[in-house]
Amino acid sequence: MSALLPHENLEIIDHPQAMVNVDGYSSQGTENRRKIIEKAFEKREKKATVIQGKDLLTLNRDDSRSLFREHDVVYVYHNKIDNIGDKLVTEEQVFEAVEDACSDLIRLIKKLTGANASNLLITADHGFIYQHRVLADSDFSHAEVNGDKVIKENRRFVIGQDLKESEGLRKFKAKDMGLLGELEIQIPKSINRLRIKGSGSRFVHGGATLQEIIIPVVKVNKKRRGDLSTVEVEVIRNSTSTITSGQLAVTFYQQEPVTDKVQPRILKAGIYTQTGELISDFHDLSFDSPSENPREREYKVRFILTSNANTINNQEVFLRLEEQLTDTSHFKEYKSVPYTIRRSFTSDFDF
Repeated sequence: MSALLPHENLEIIDHPQAMVNVDGYSSQGTENRRKIIEKAFEKREKKATVIQGKDLLTLNRDDSRSLFREHDVVYVYHNKIDNIGDKLVTEEQVFEAVEDACSDLIRLIKKLTGANASNLLITADHGFIYQHRVLADSDFSHAEVNGDKVIKENRRFVIGQDLKESEGLRKFKAKDMGLLGELEIQIPKSINRLRIKGSGSRFVHGGATLQEIIIPVVKVNKKRRGDLSTVEVEVIRNSTSTITSGQLAVTFYQQEPVTDKVQPRILKAGIYTQTGELISDFHDLSFDSPSENPREREYKVRFILTSNANTINNQEVFLRLEEQLTDTSHFKEYKSVPYTIRRSFTSDFDF
């Protein structure tokens, strides 16, 4: 948890709970974390604070908006999964706790965006291992924990001083973990647990398996509708607007790169008569390039005329771009470019 706070140095202190100091200050509890965050952001000329998720949910609309109006950064803490999983009598309820936590996060996201928070980062301080079945003897490490001083012993780690080497444990010095201090850390190999009296053994964390150390990072960005636009597309045709063969080569140009606020445009394109009859193949086109290079935003497309085009020689036709209406199966015309078919003979490309 402490590693998620702004910091230059972290240190596990010699305390039965193996608490962590952040730049020399205790990170235990909401108030201490608030002090650390306020001090860190004081140097950045920004205001920041901390609030528990359950407290945020109780704020009315005006108070929650005031919170984000007065602070550039707000840390919101939620701890339901560990509260359930870390207790022997409730660890079997951890999956229900995960579902409840996800529901709470959705409520918090809605609360935050409703309070005009626009950029959210959602993450966790660690993962966990859970086995629903009763653990067998082989699930436990047979390593013995010994050292000059054992400060904290957990199912998945040991913290102390001058810890003795053991075949079933891997040892790290504080500096190996990027921490200050002289304490040492041992973790069981694989997913094995250490035998600890009175603690749960199905829900564990603190080791170095992928399940424990890989964490999700979800970014939520709220955009106002007025800030959003869609890329514009231009039809670049040759010097002539006459179709003299059984095919037509066209270059489409996406006028700007796709960004967070400029969305892609999806079109379908074909050649149509004045009565709306399709006389070529049609293409689904996605204009979604994020490139700043204009050349990389050019799309070259070749349309092949059908045999029906033979009956409308010397007539005007249209290259038509259509866009699907949101949440419907209907299309509207986005852009139309006129051409004249003037062919002296039919083409082998007709189909």
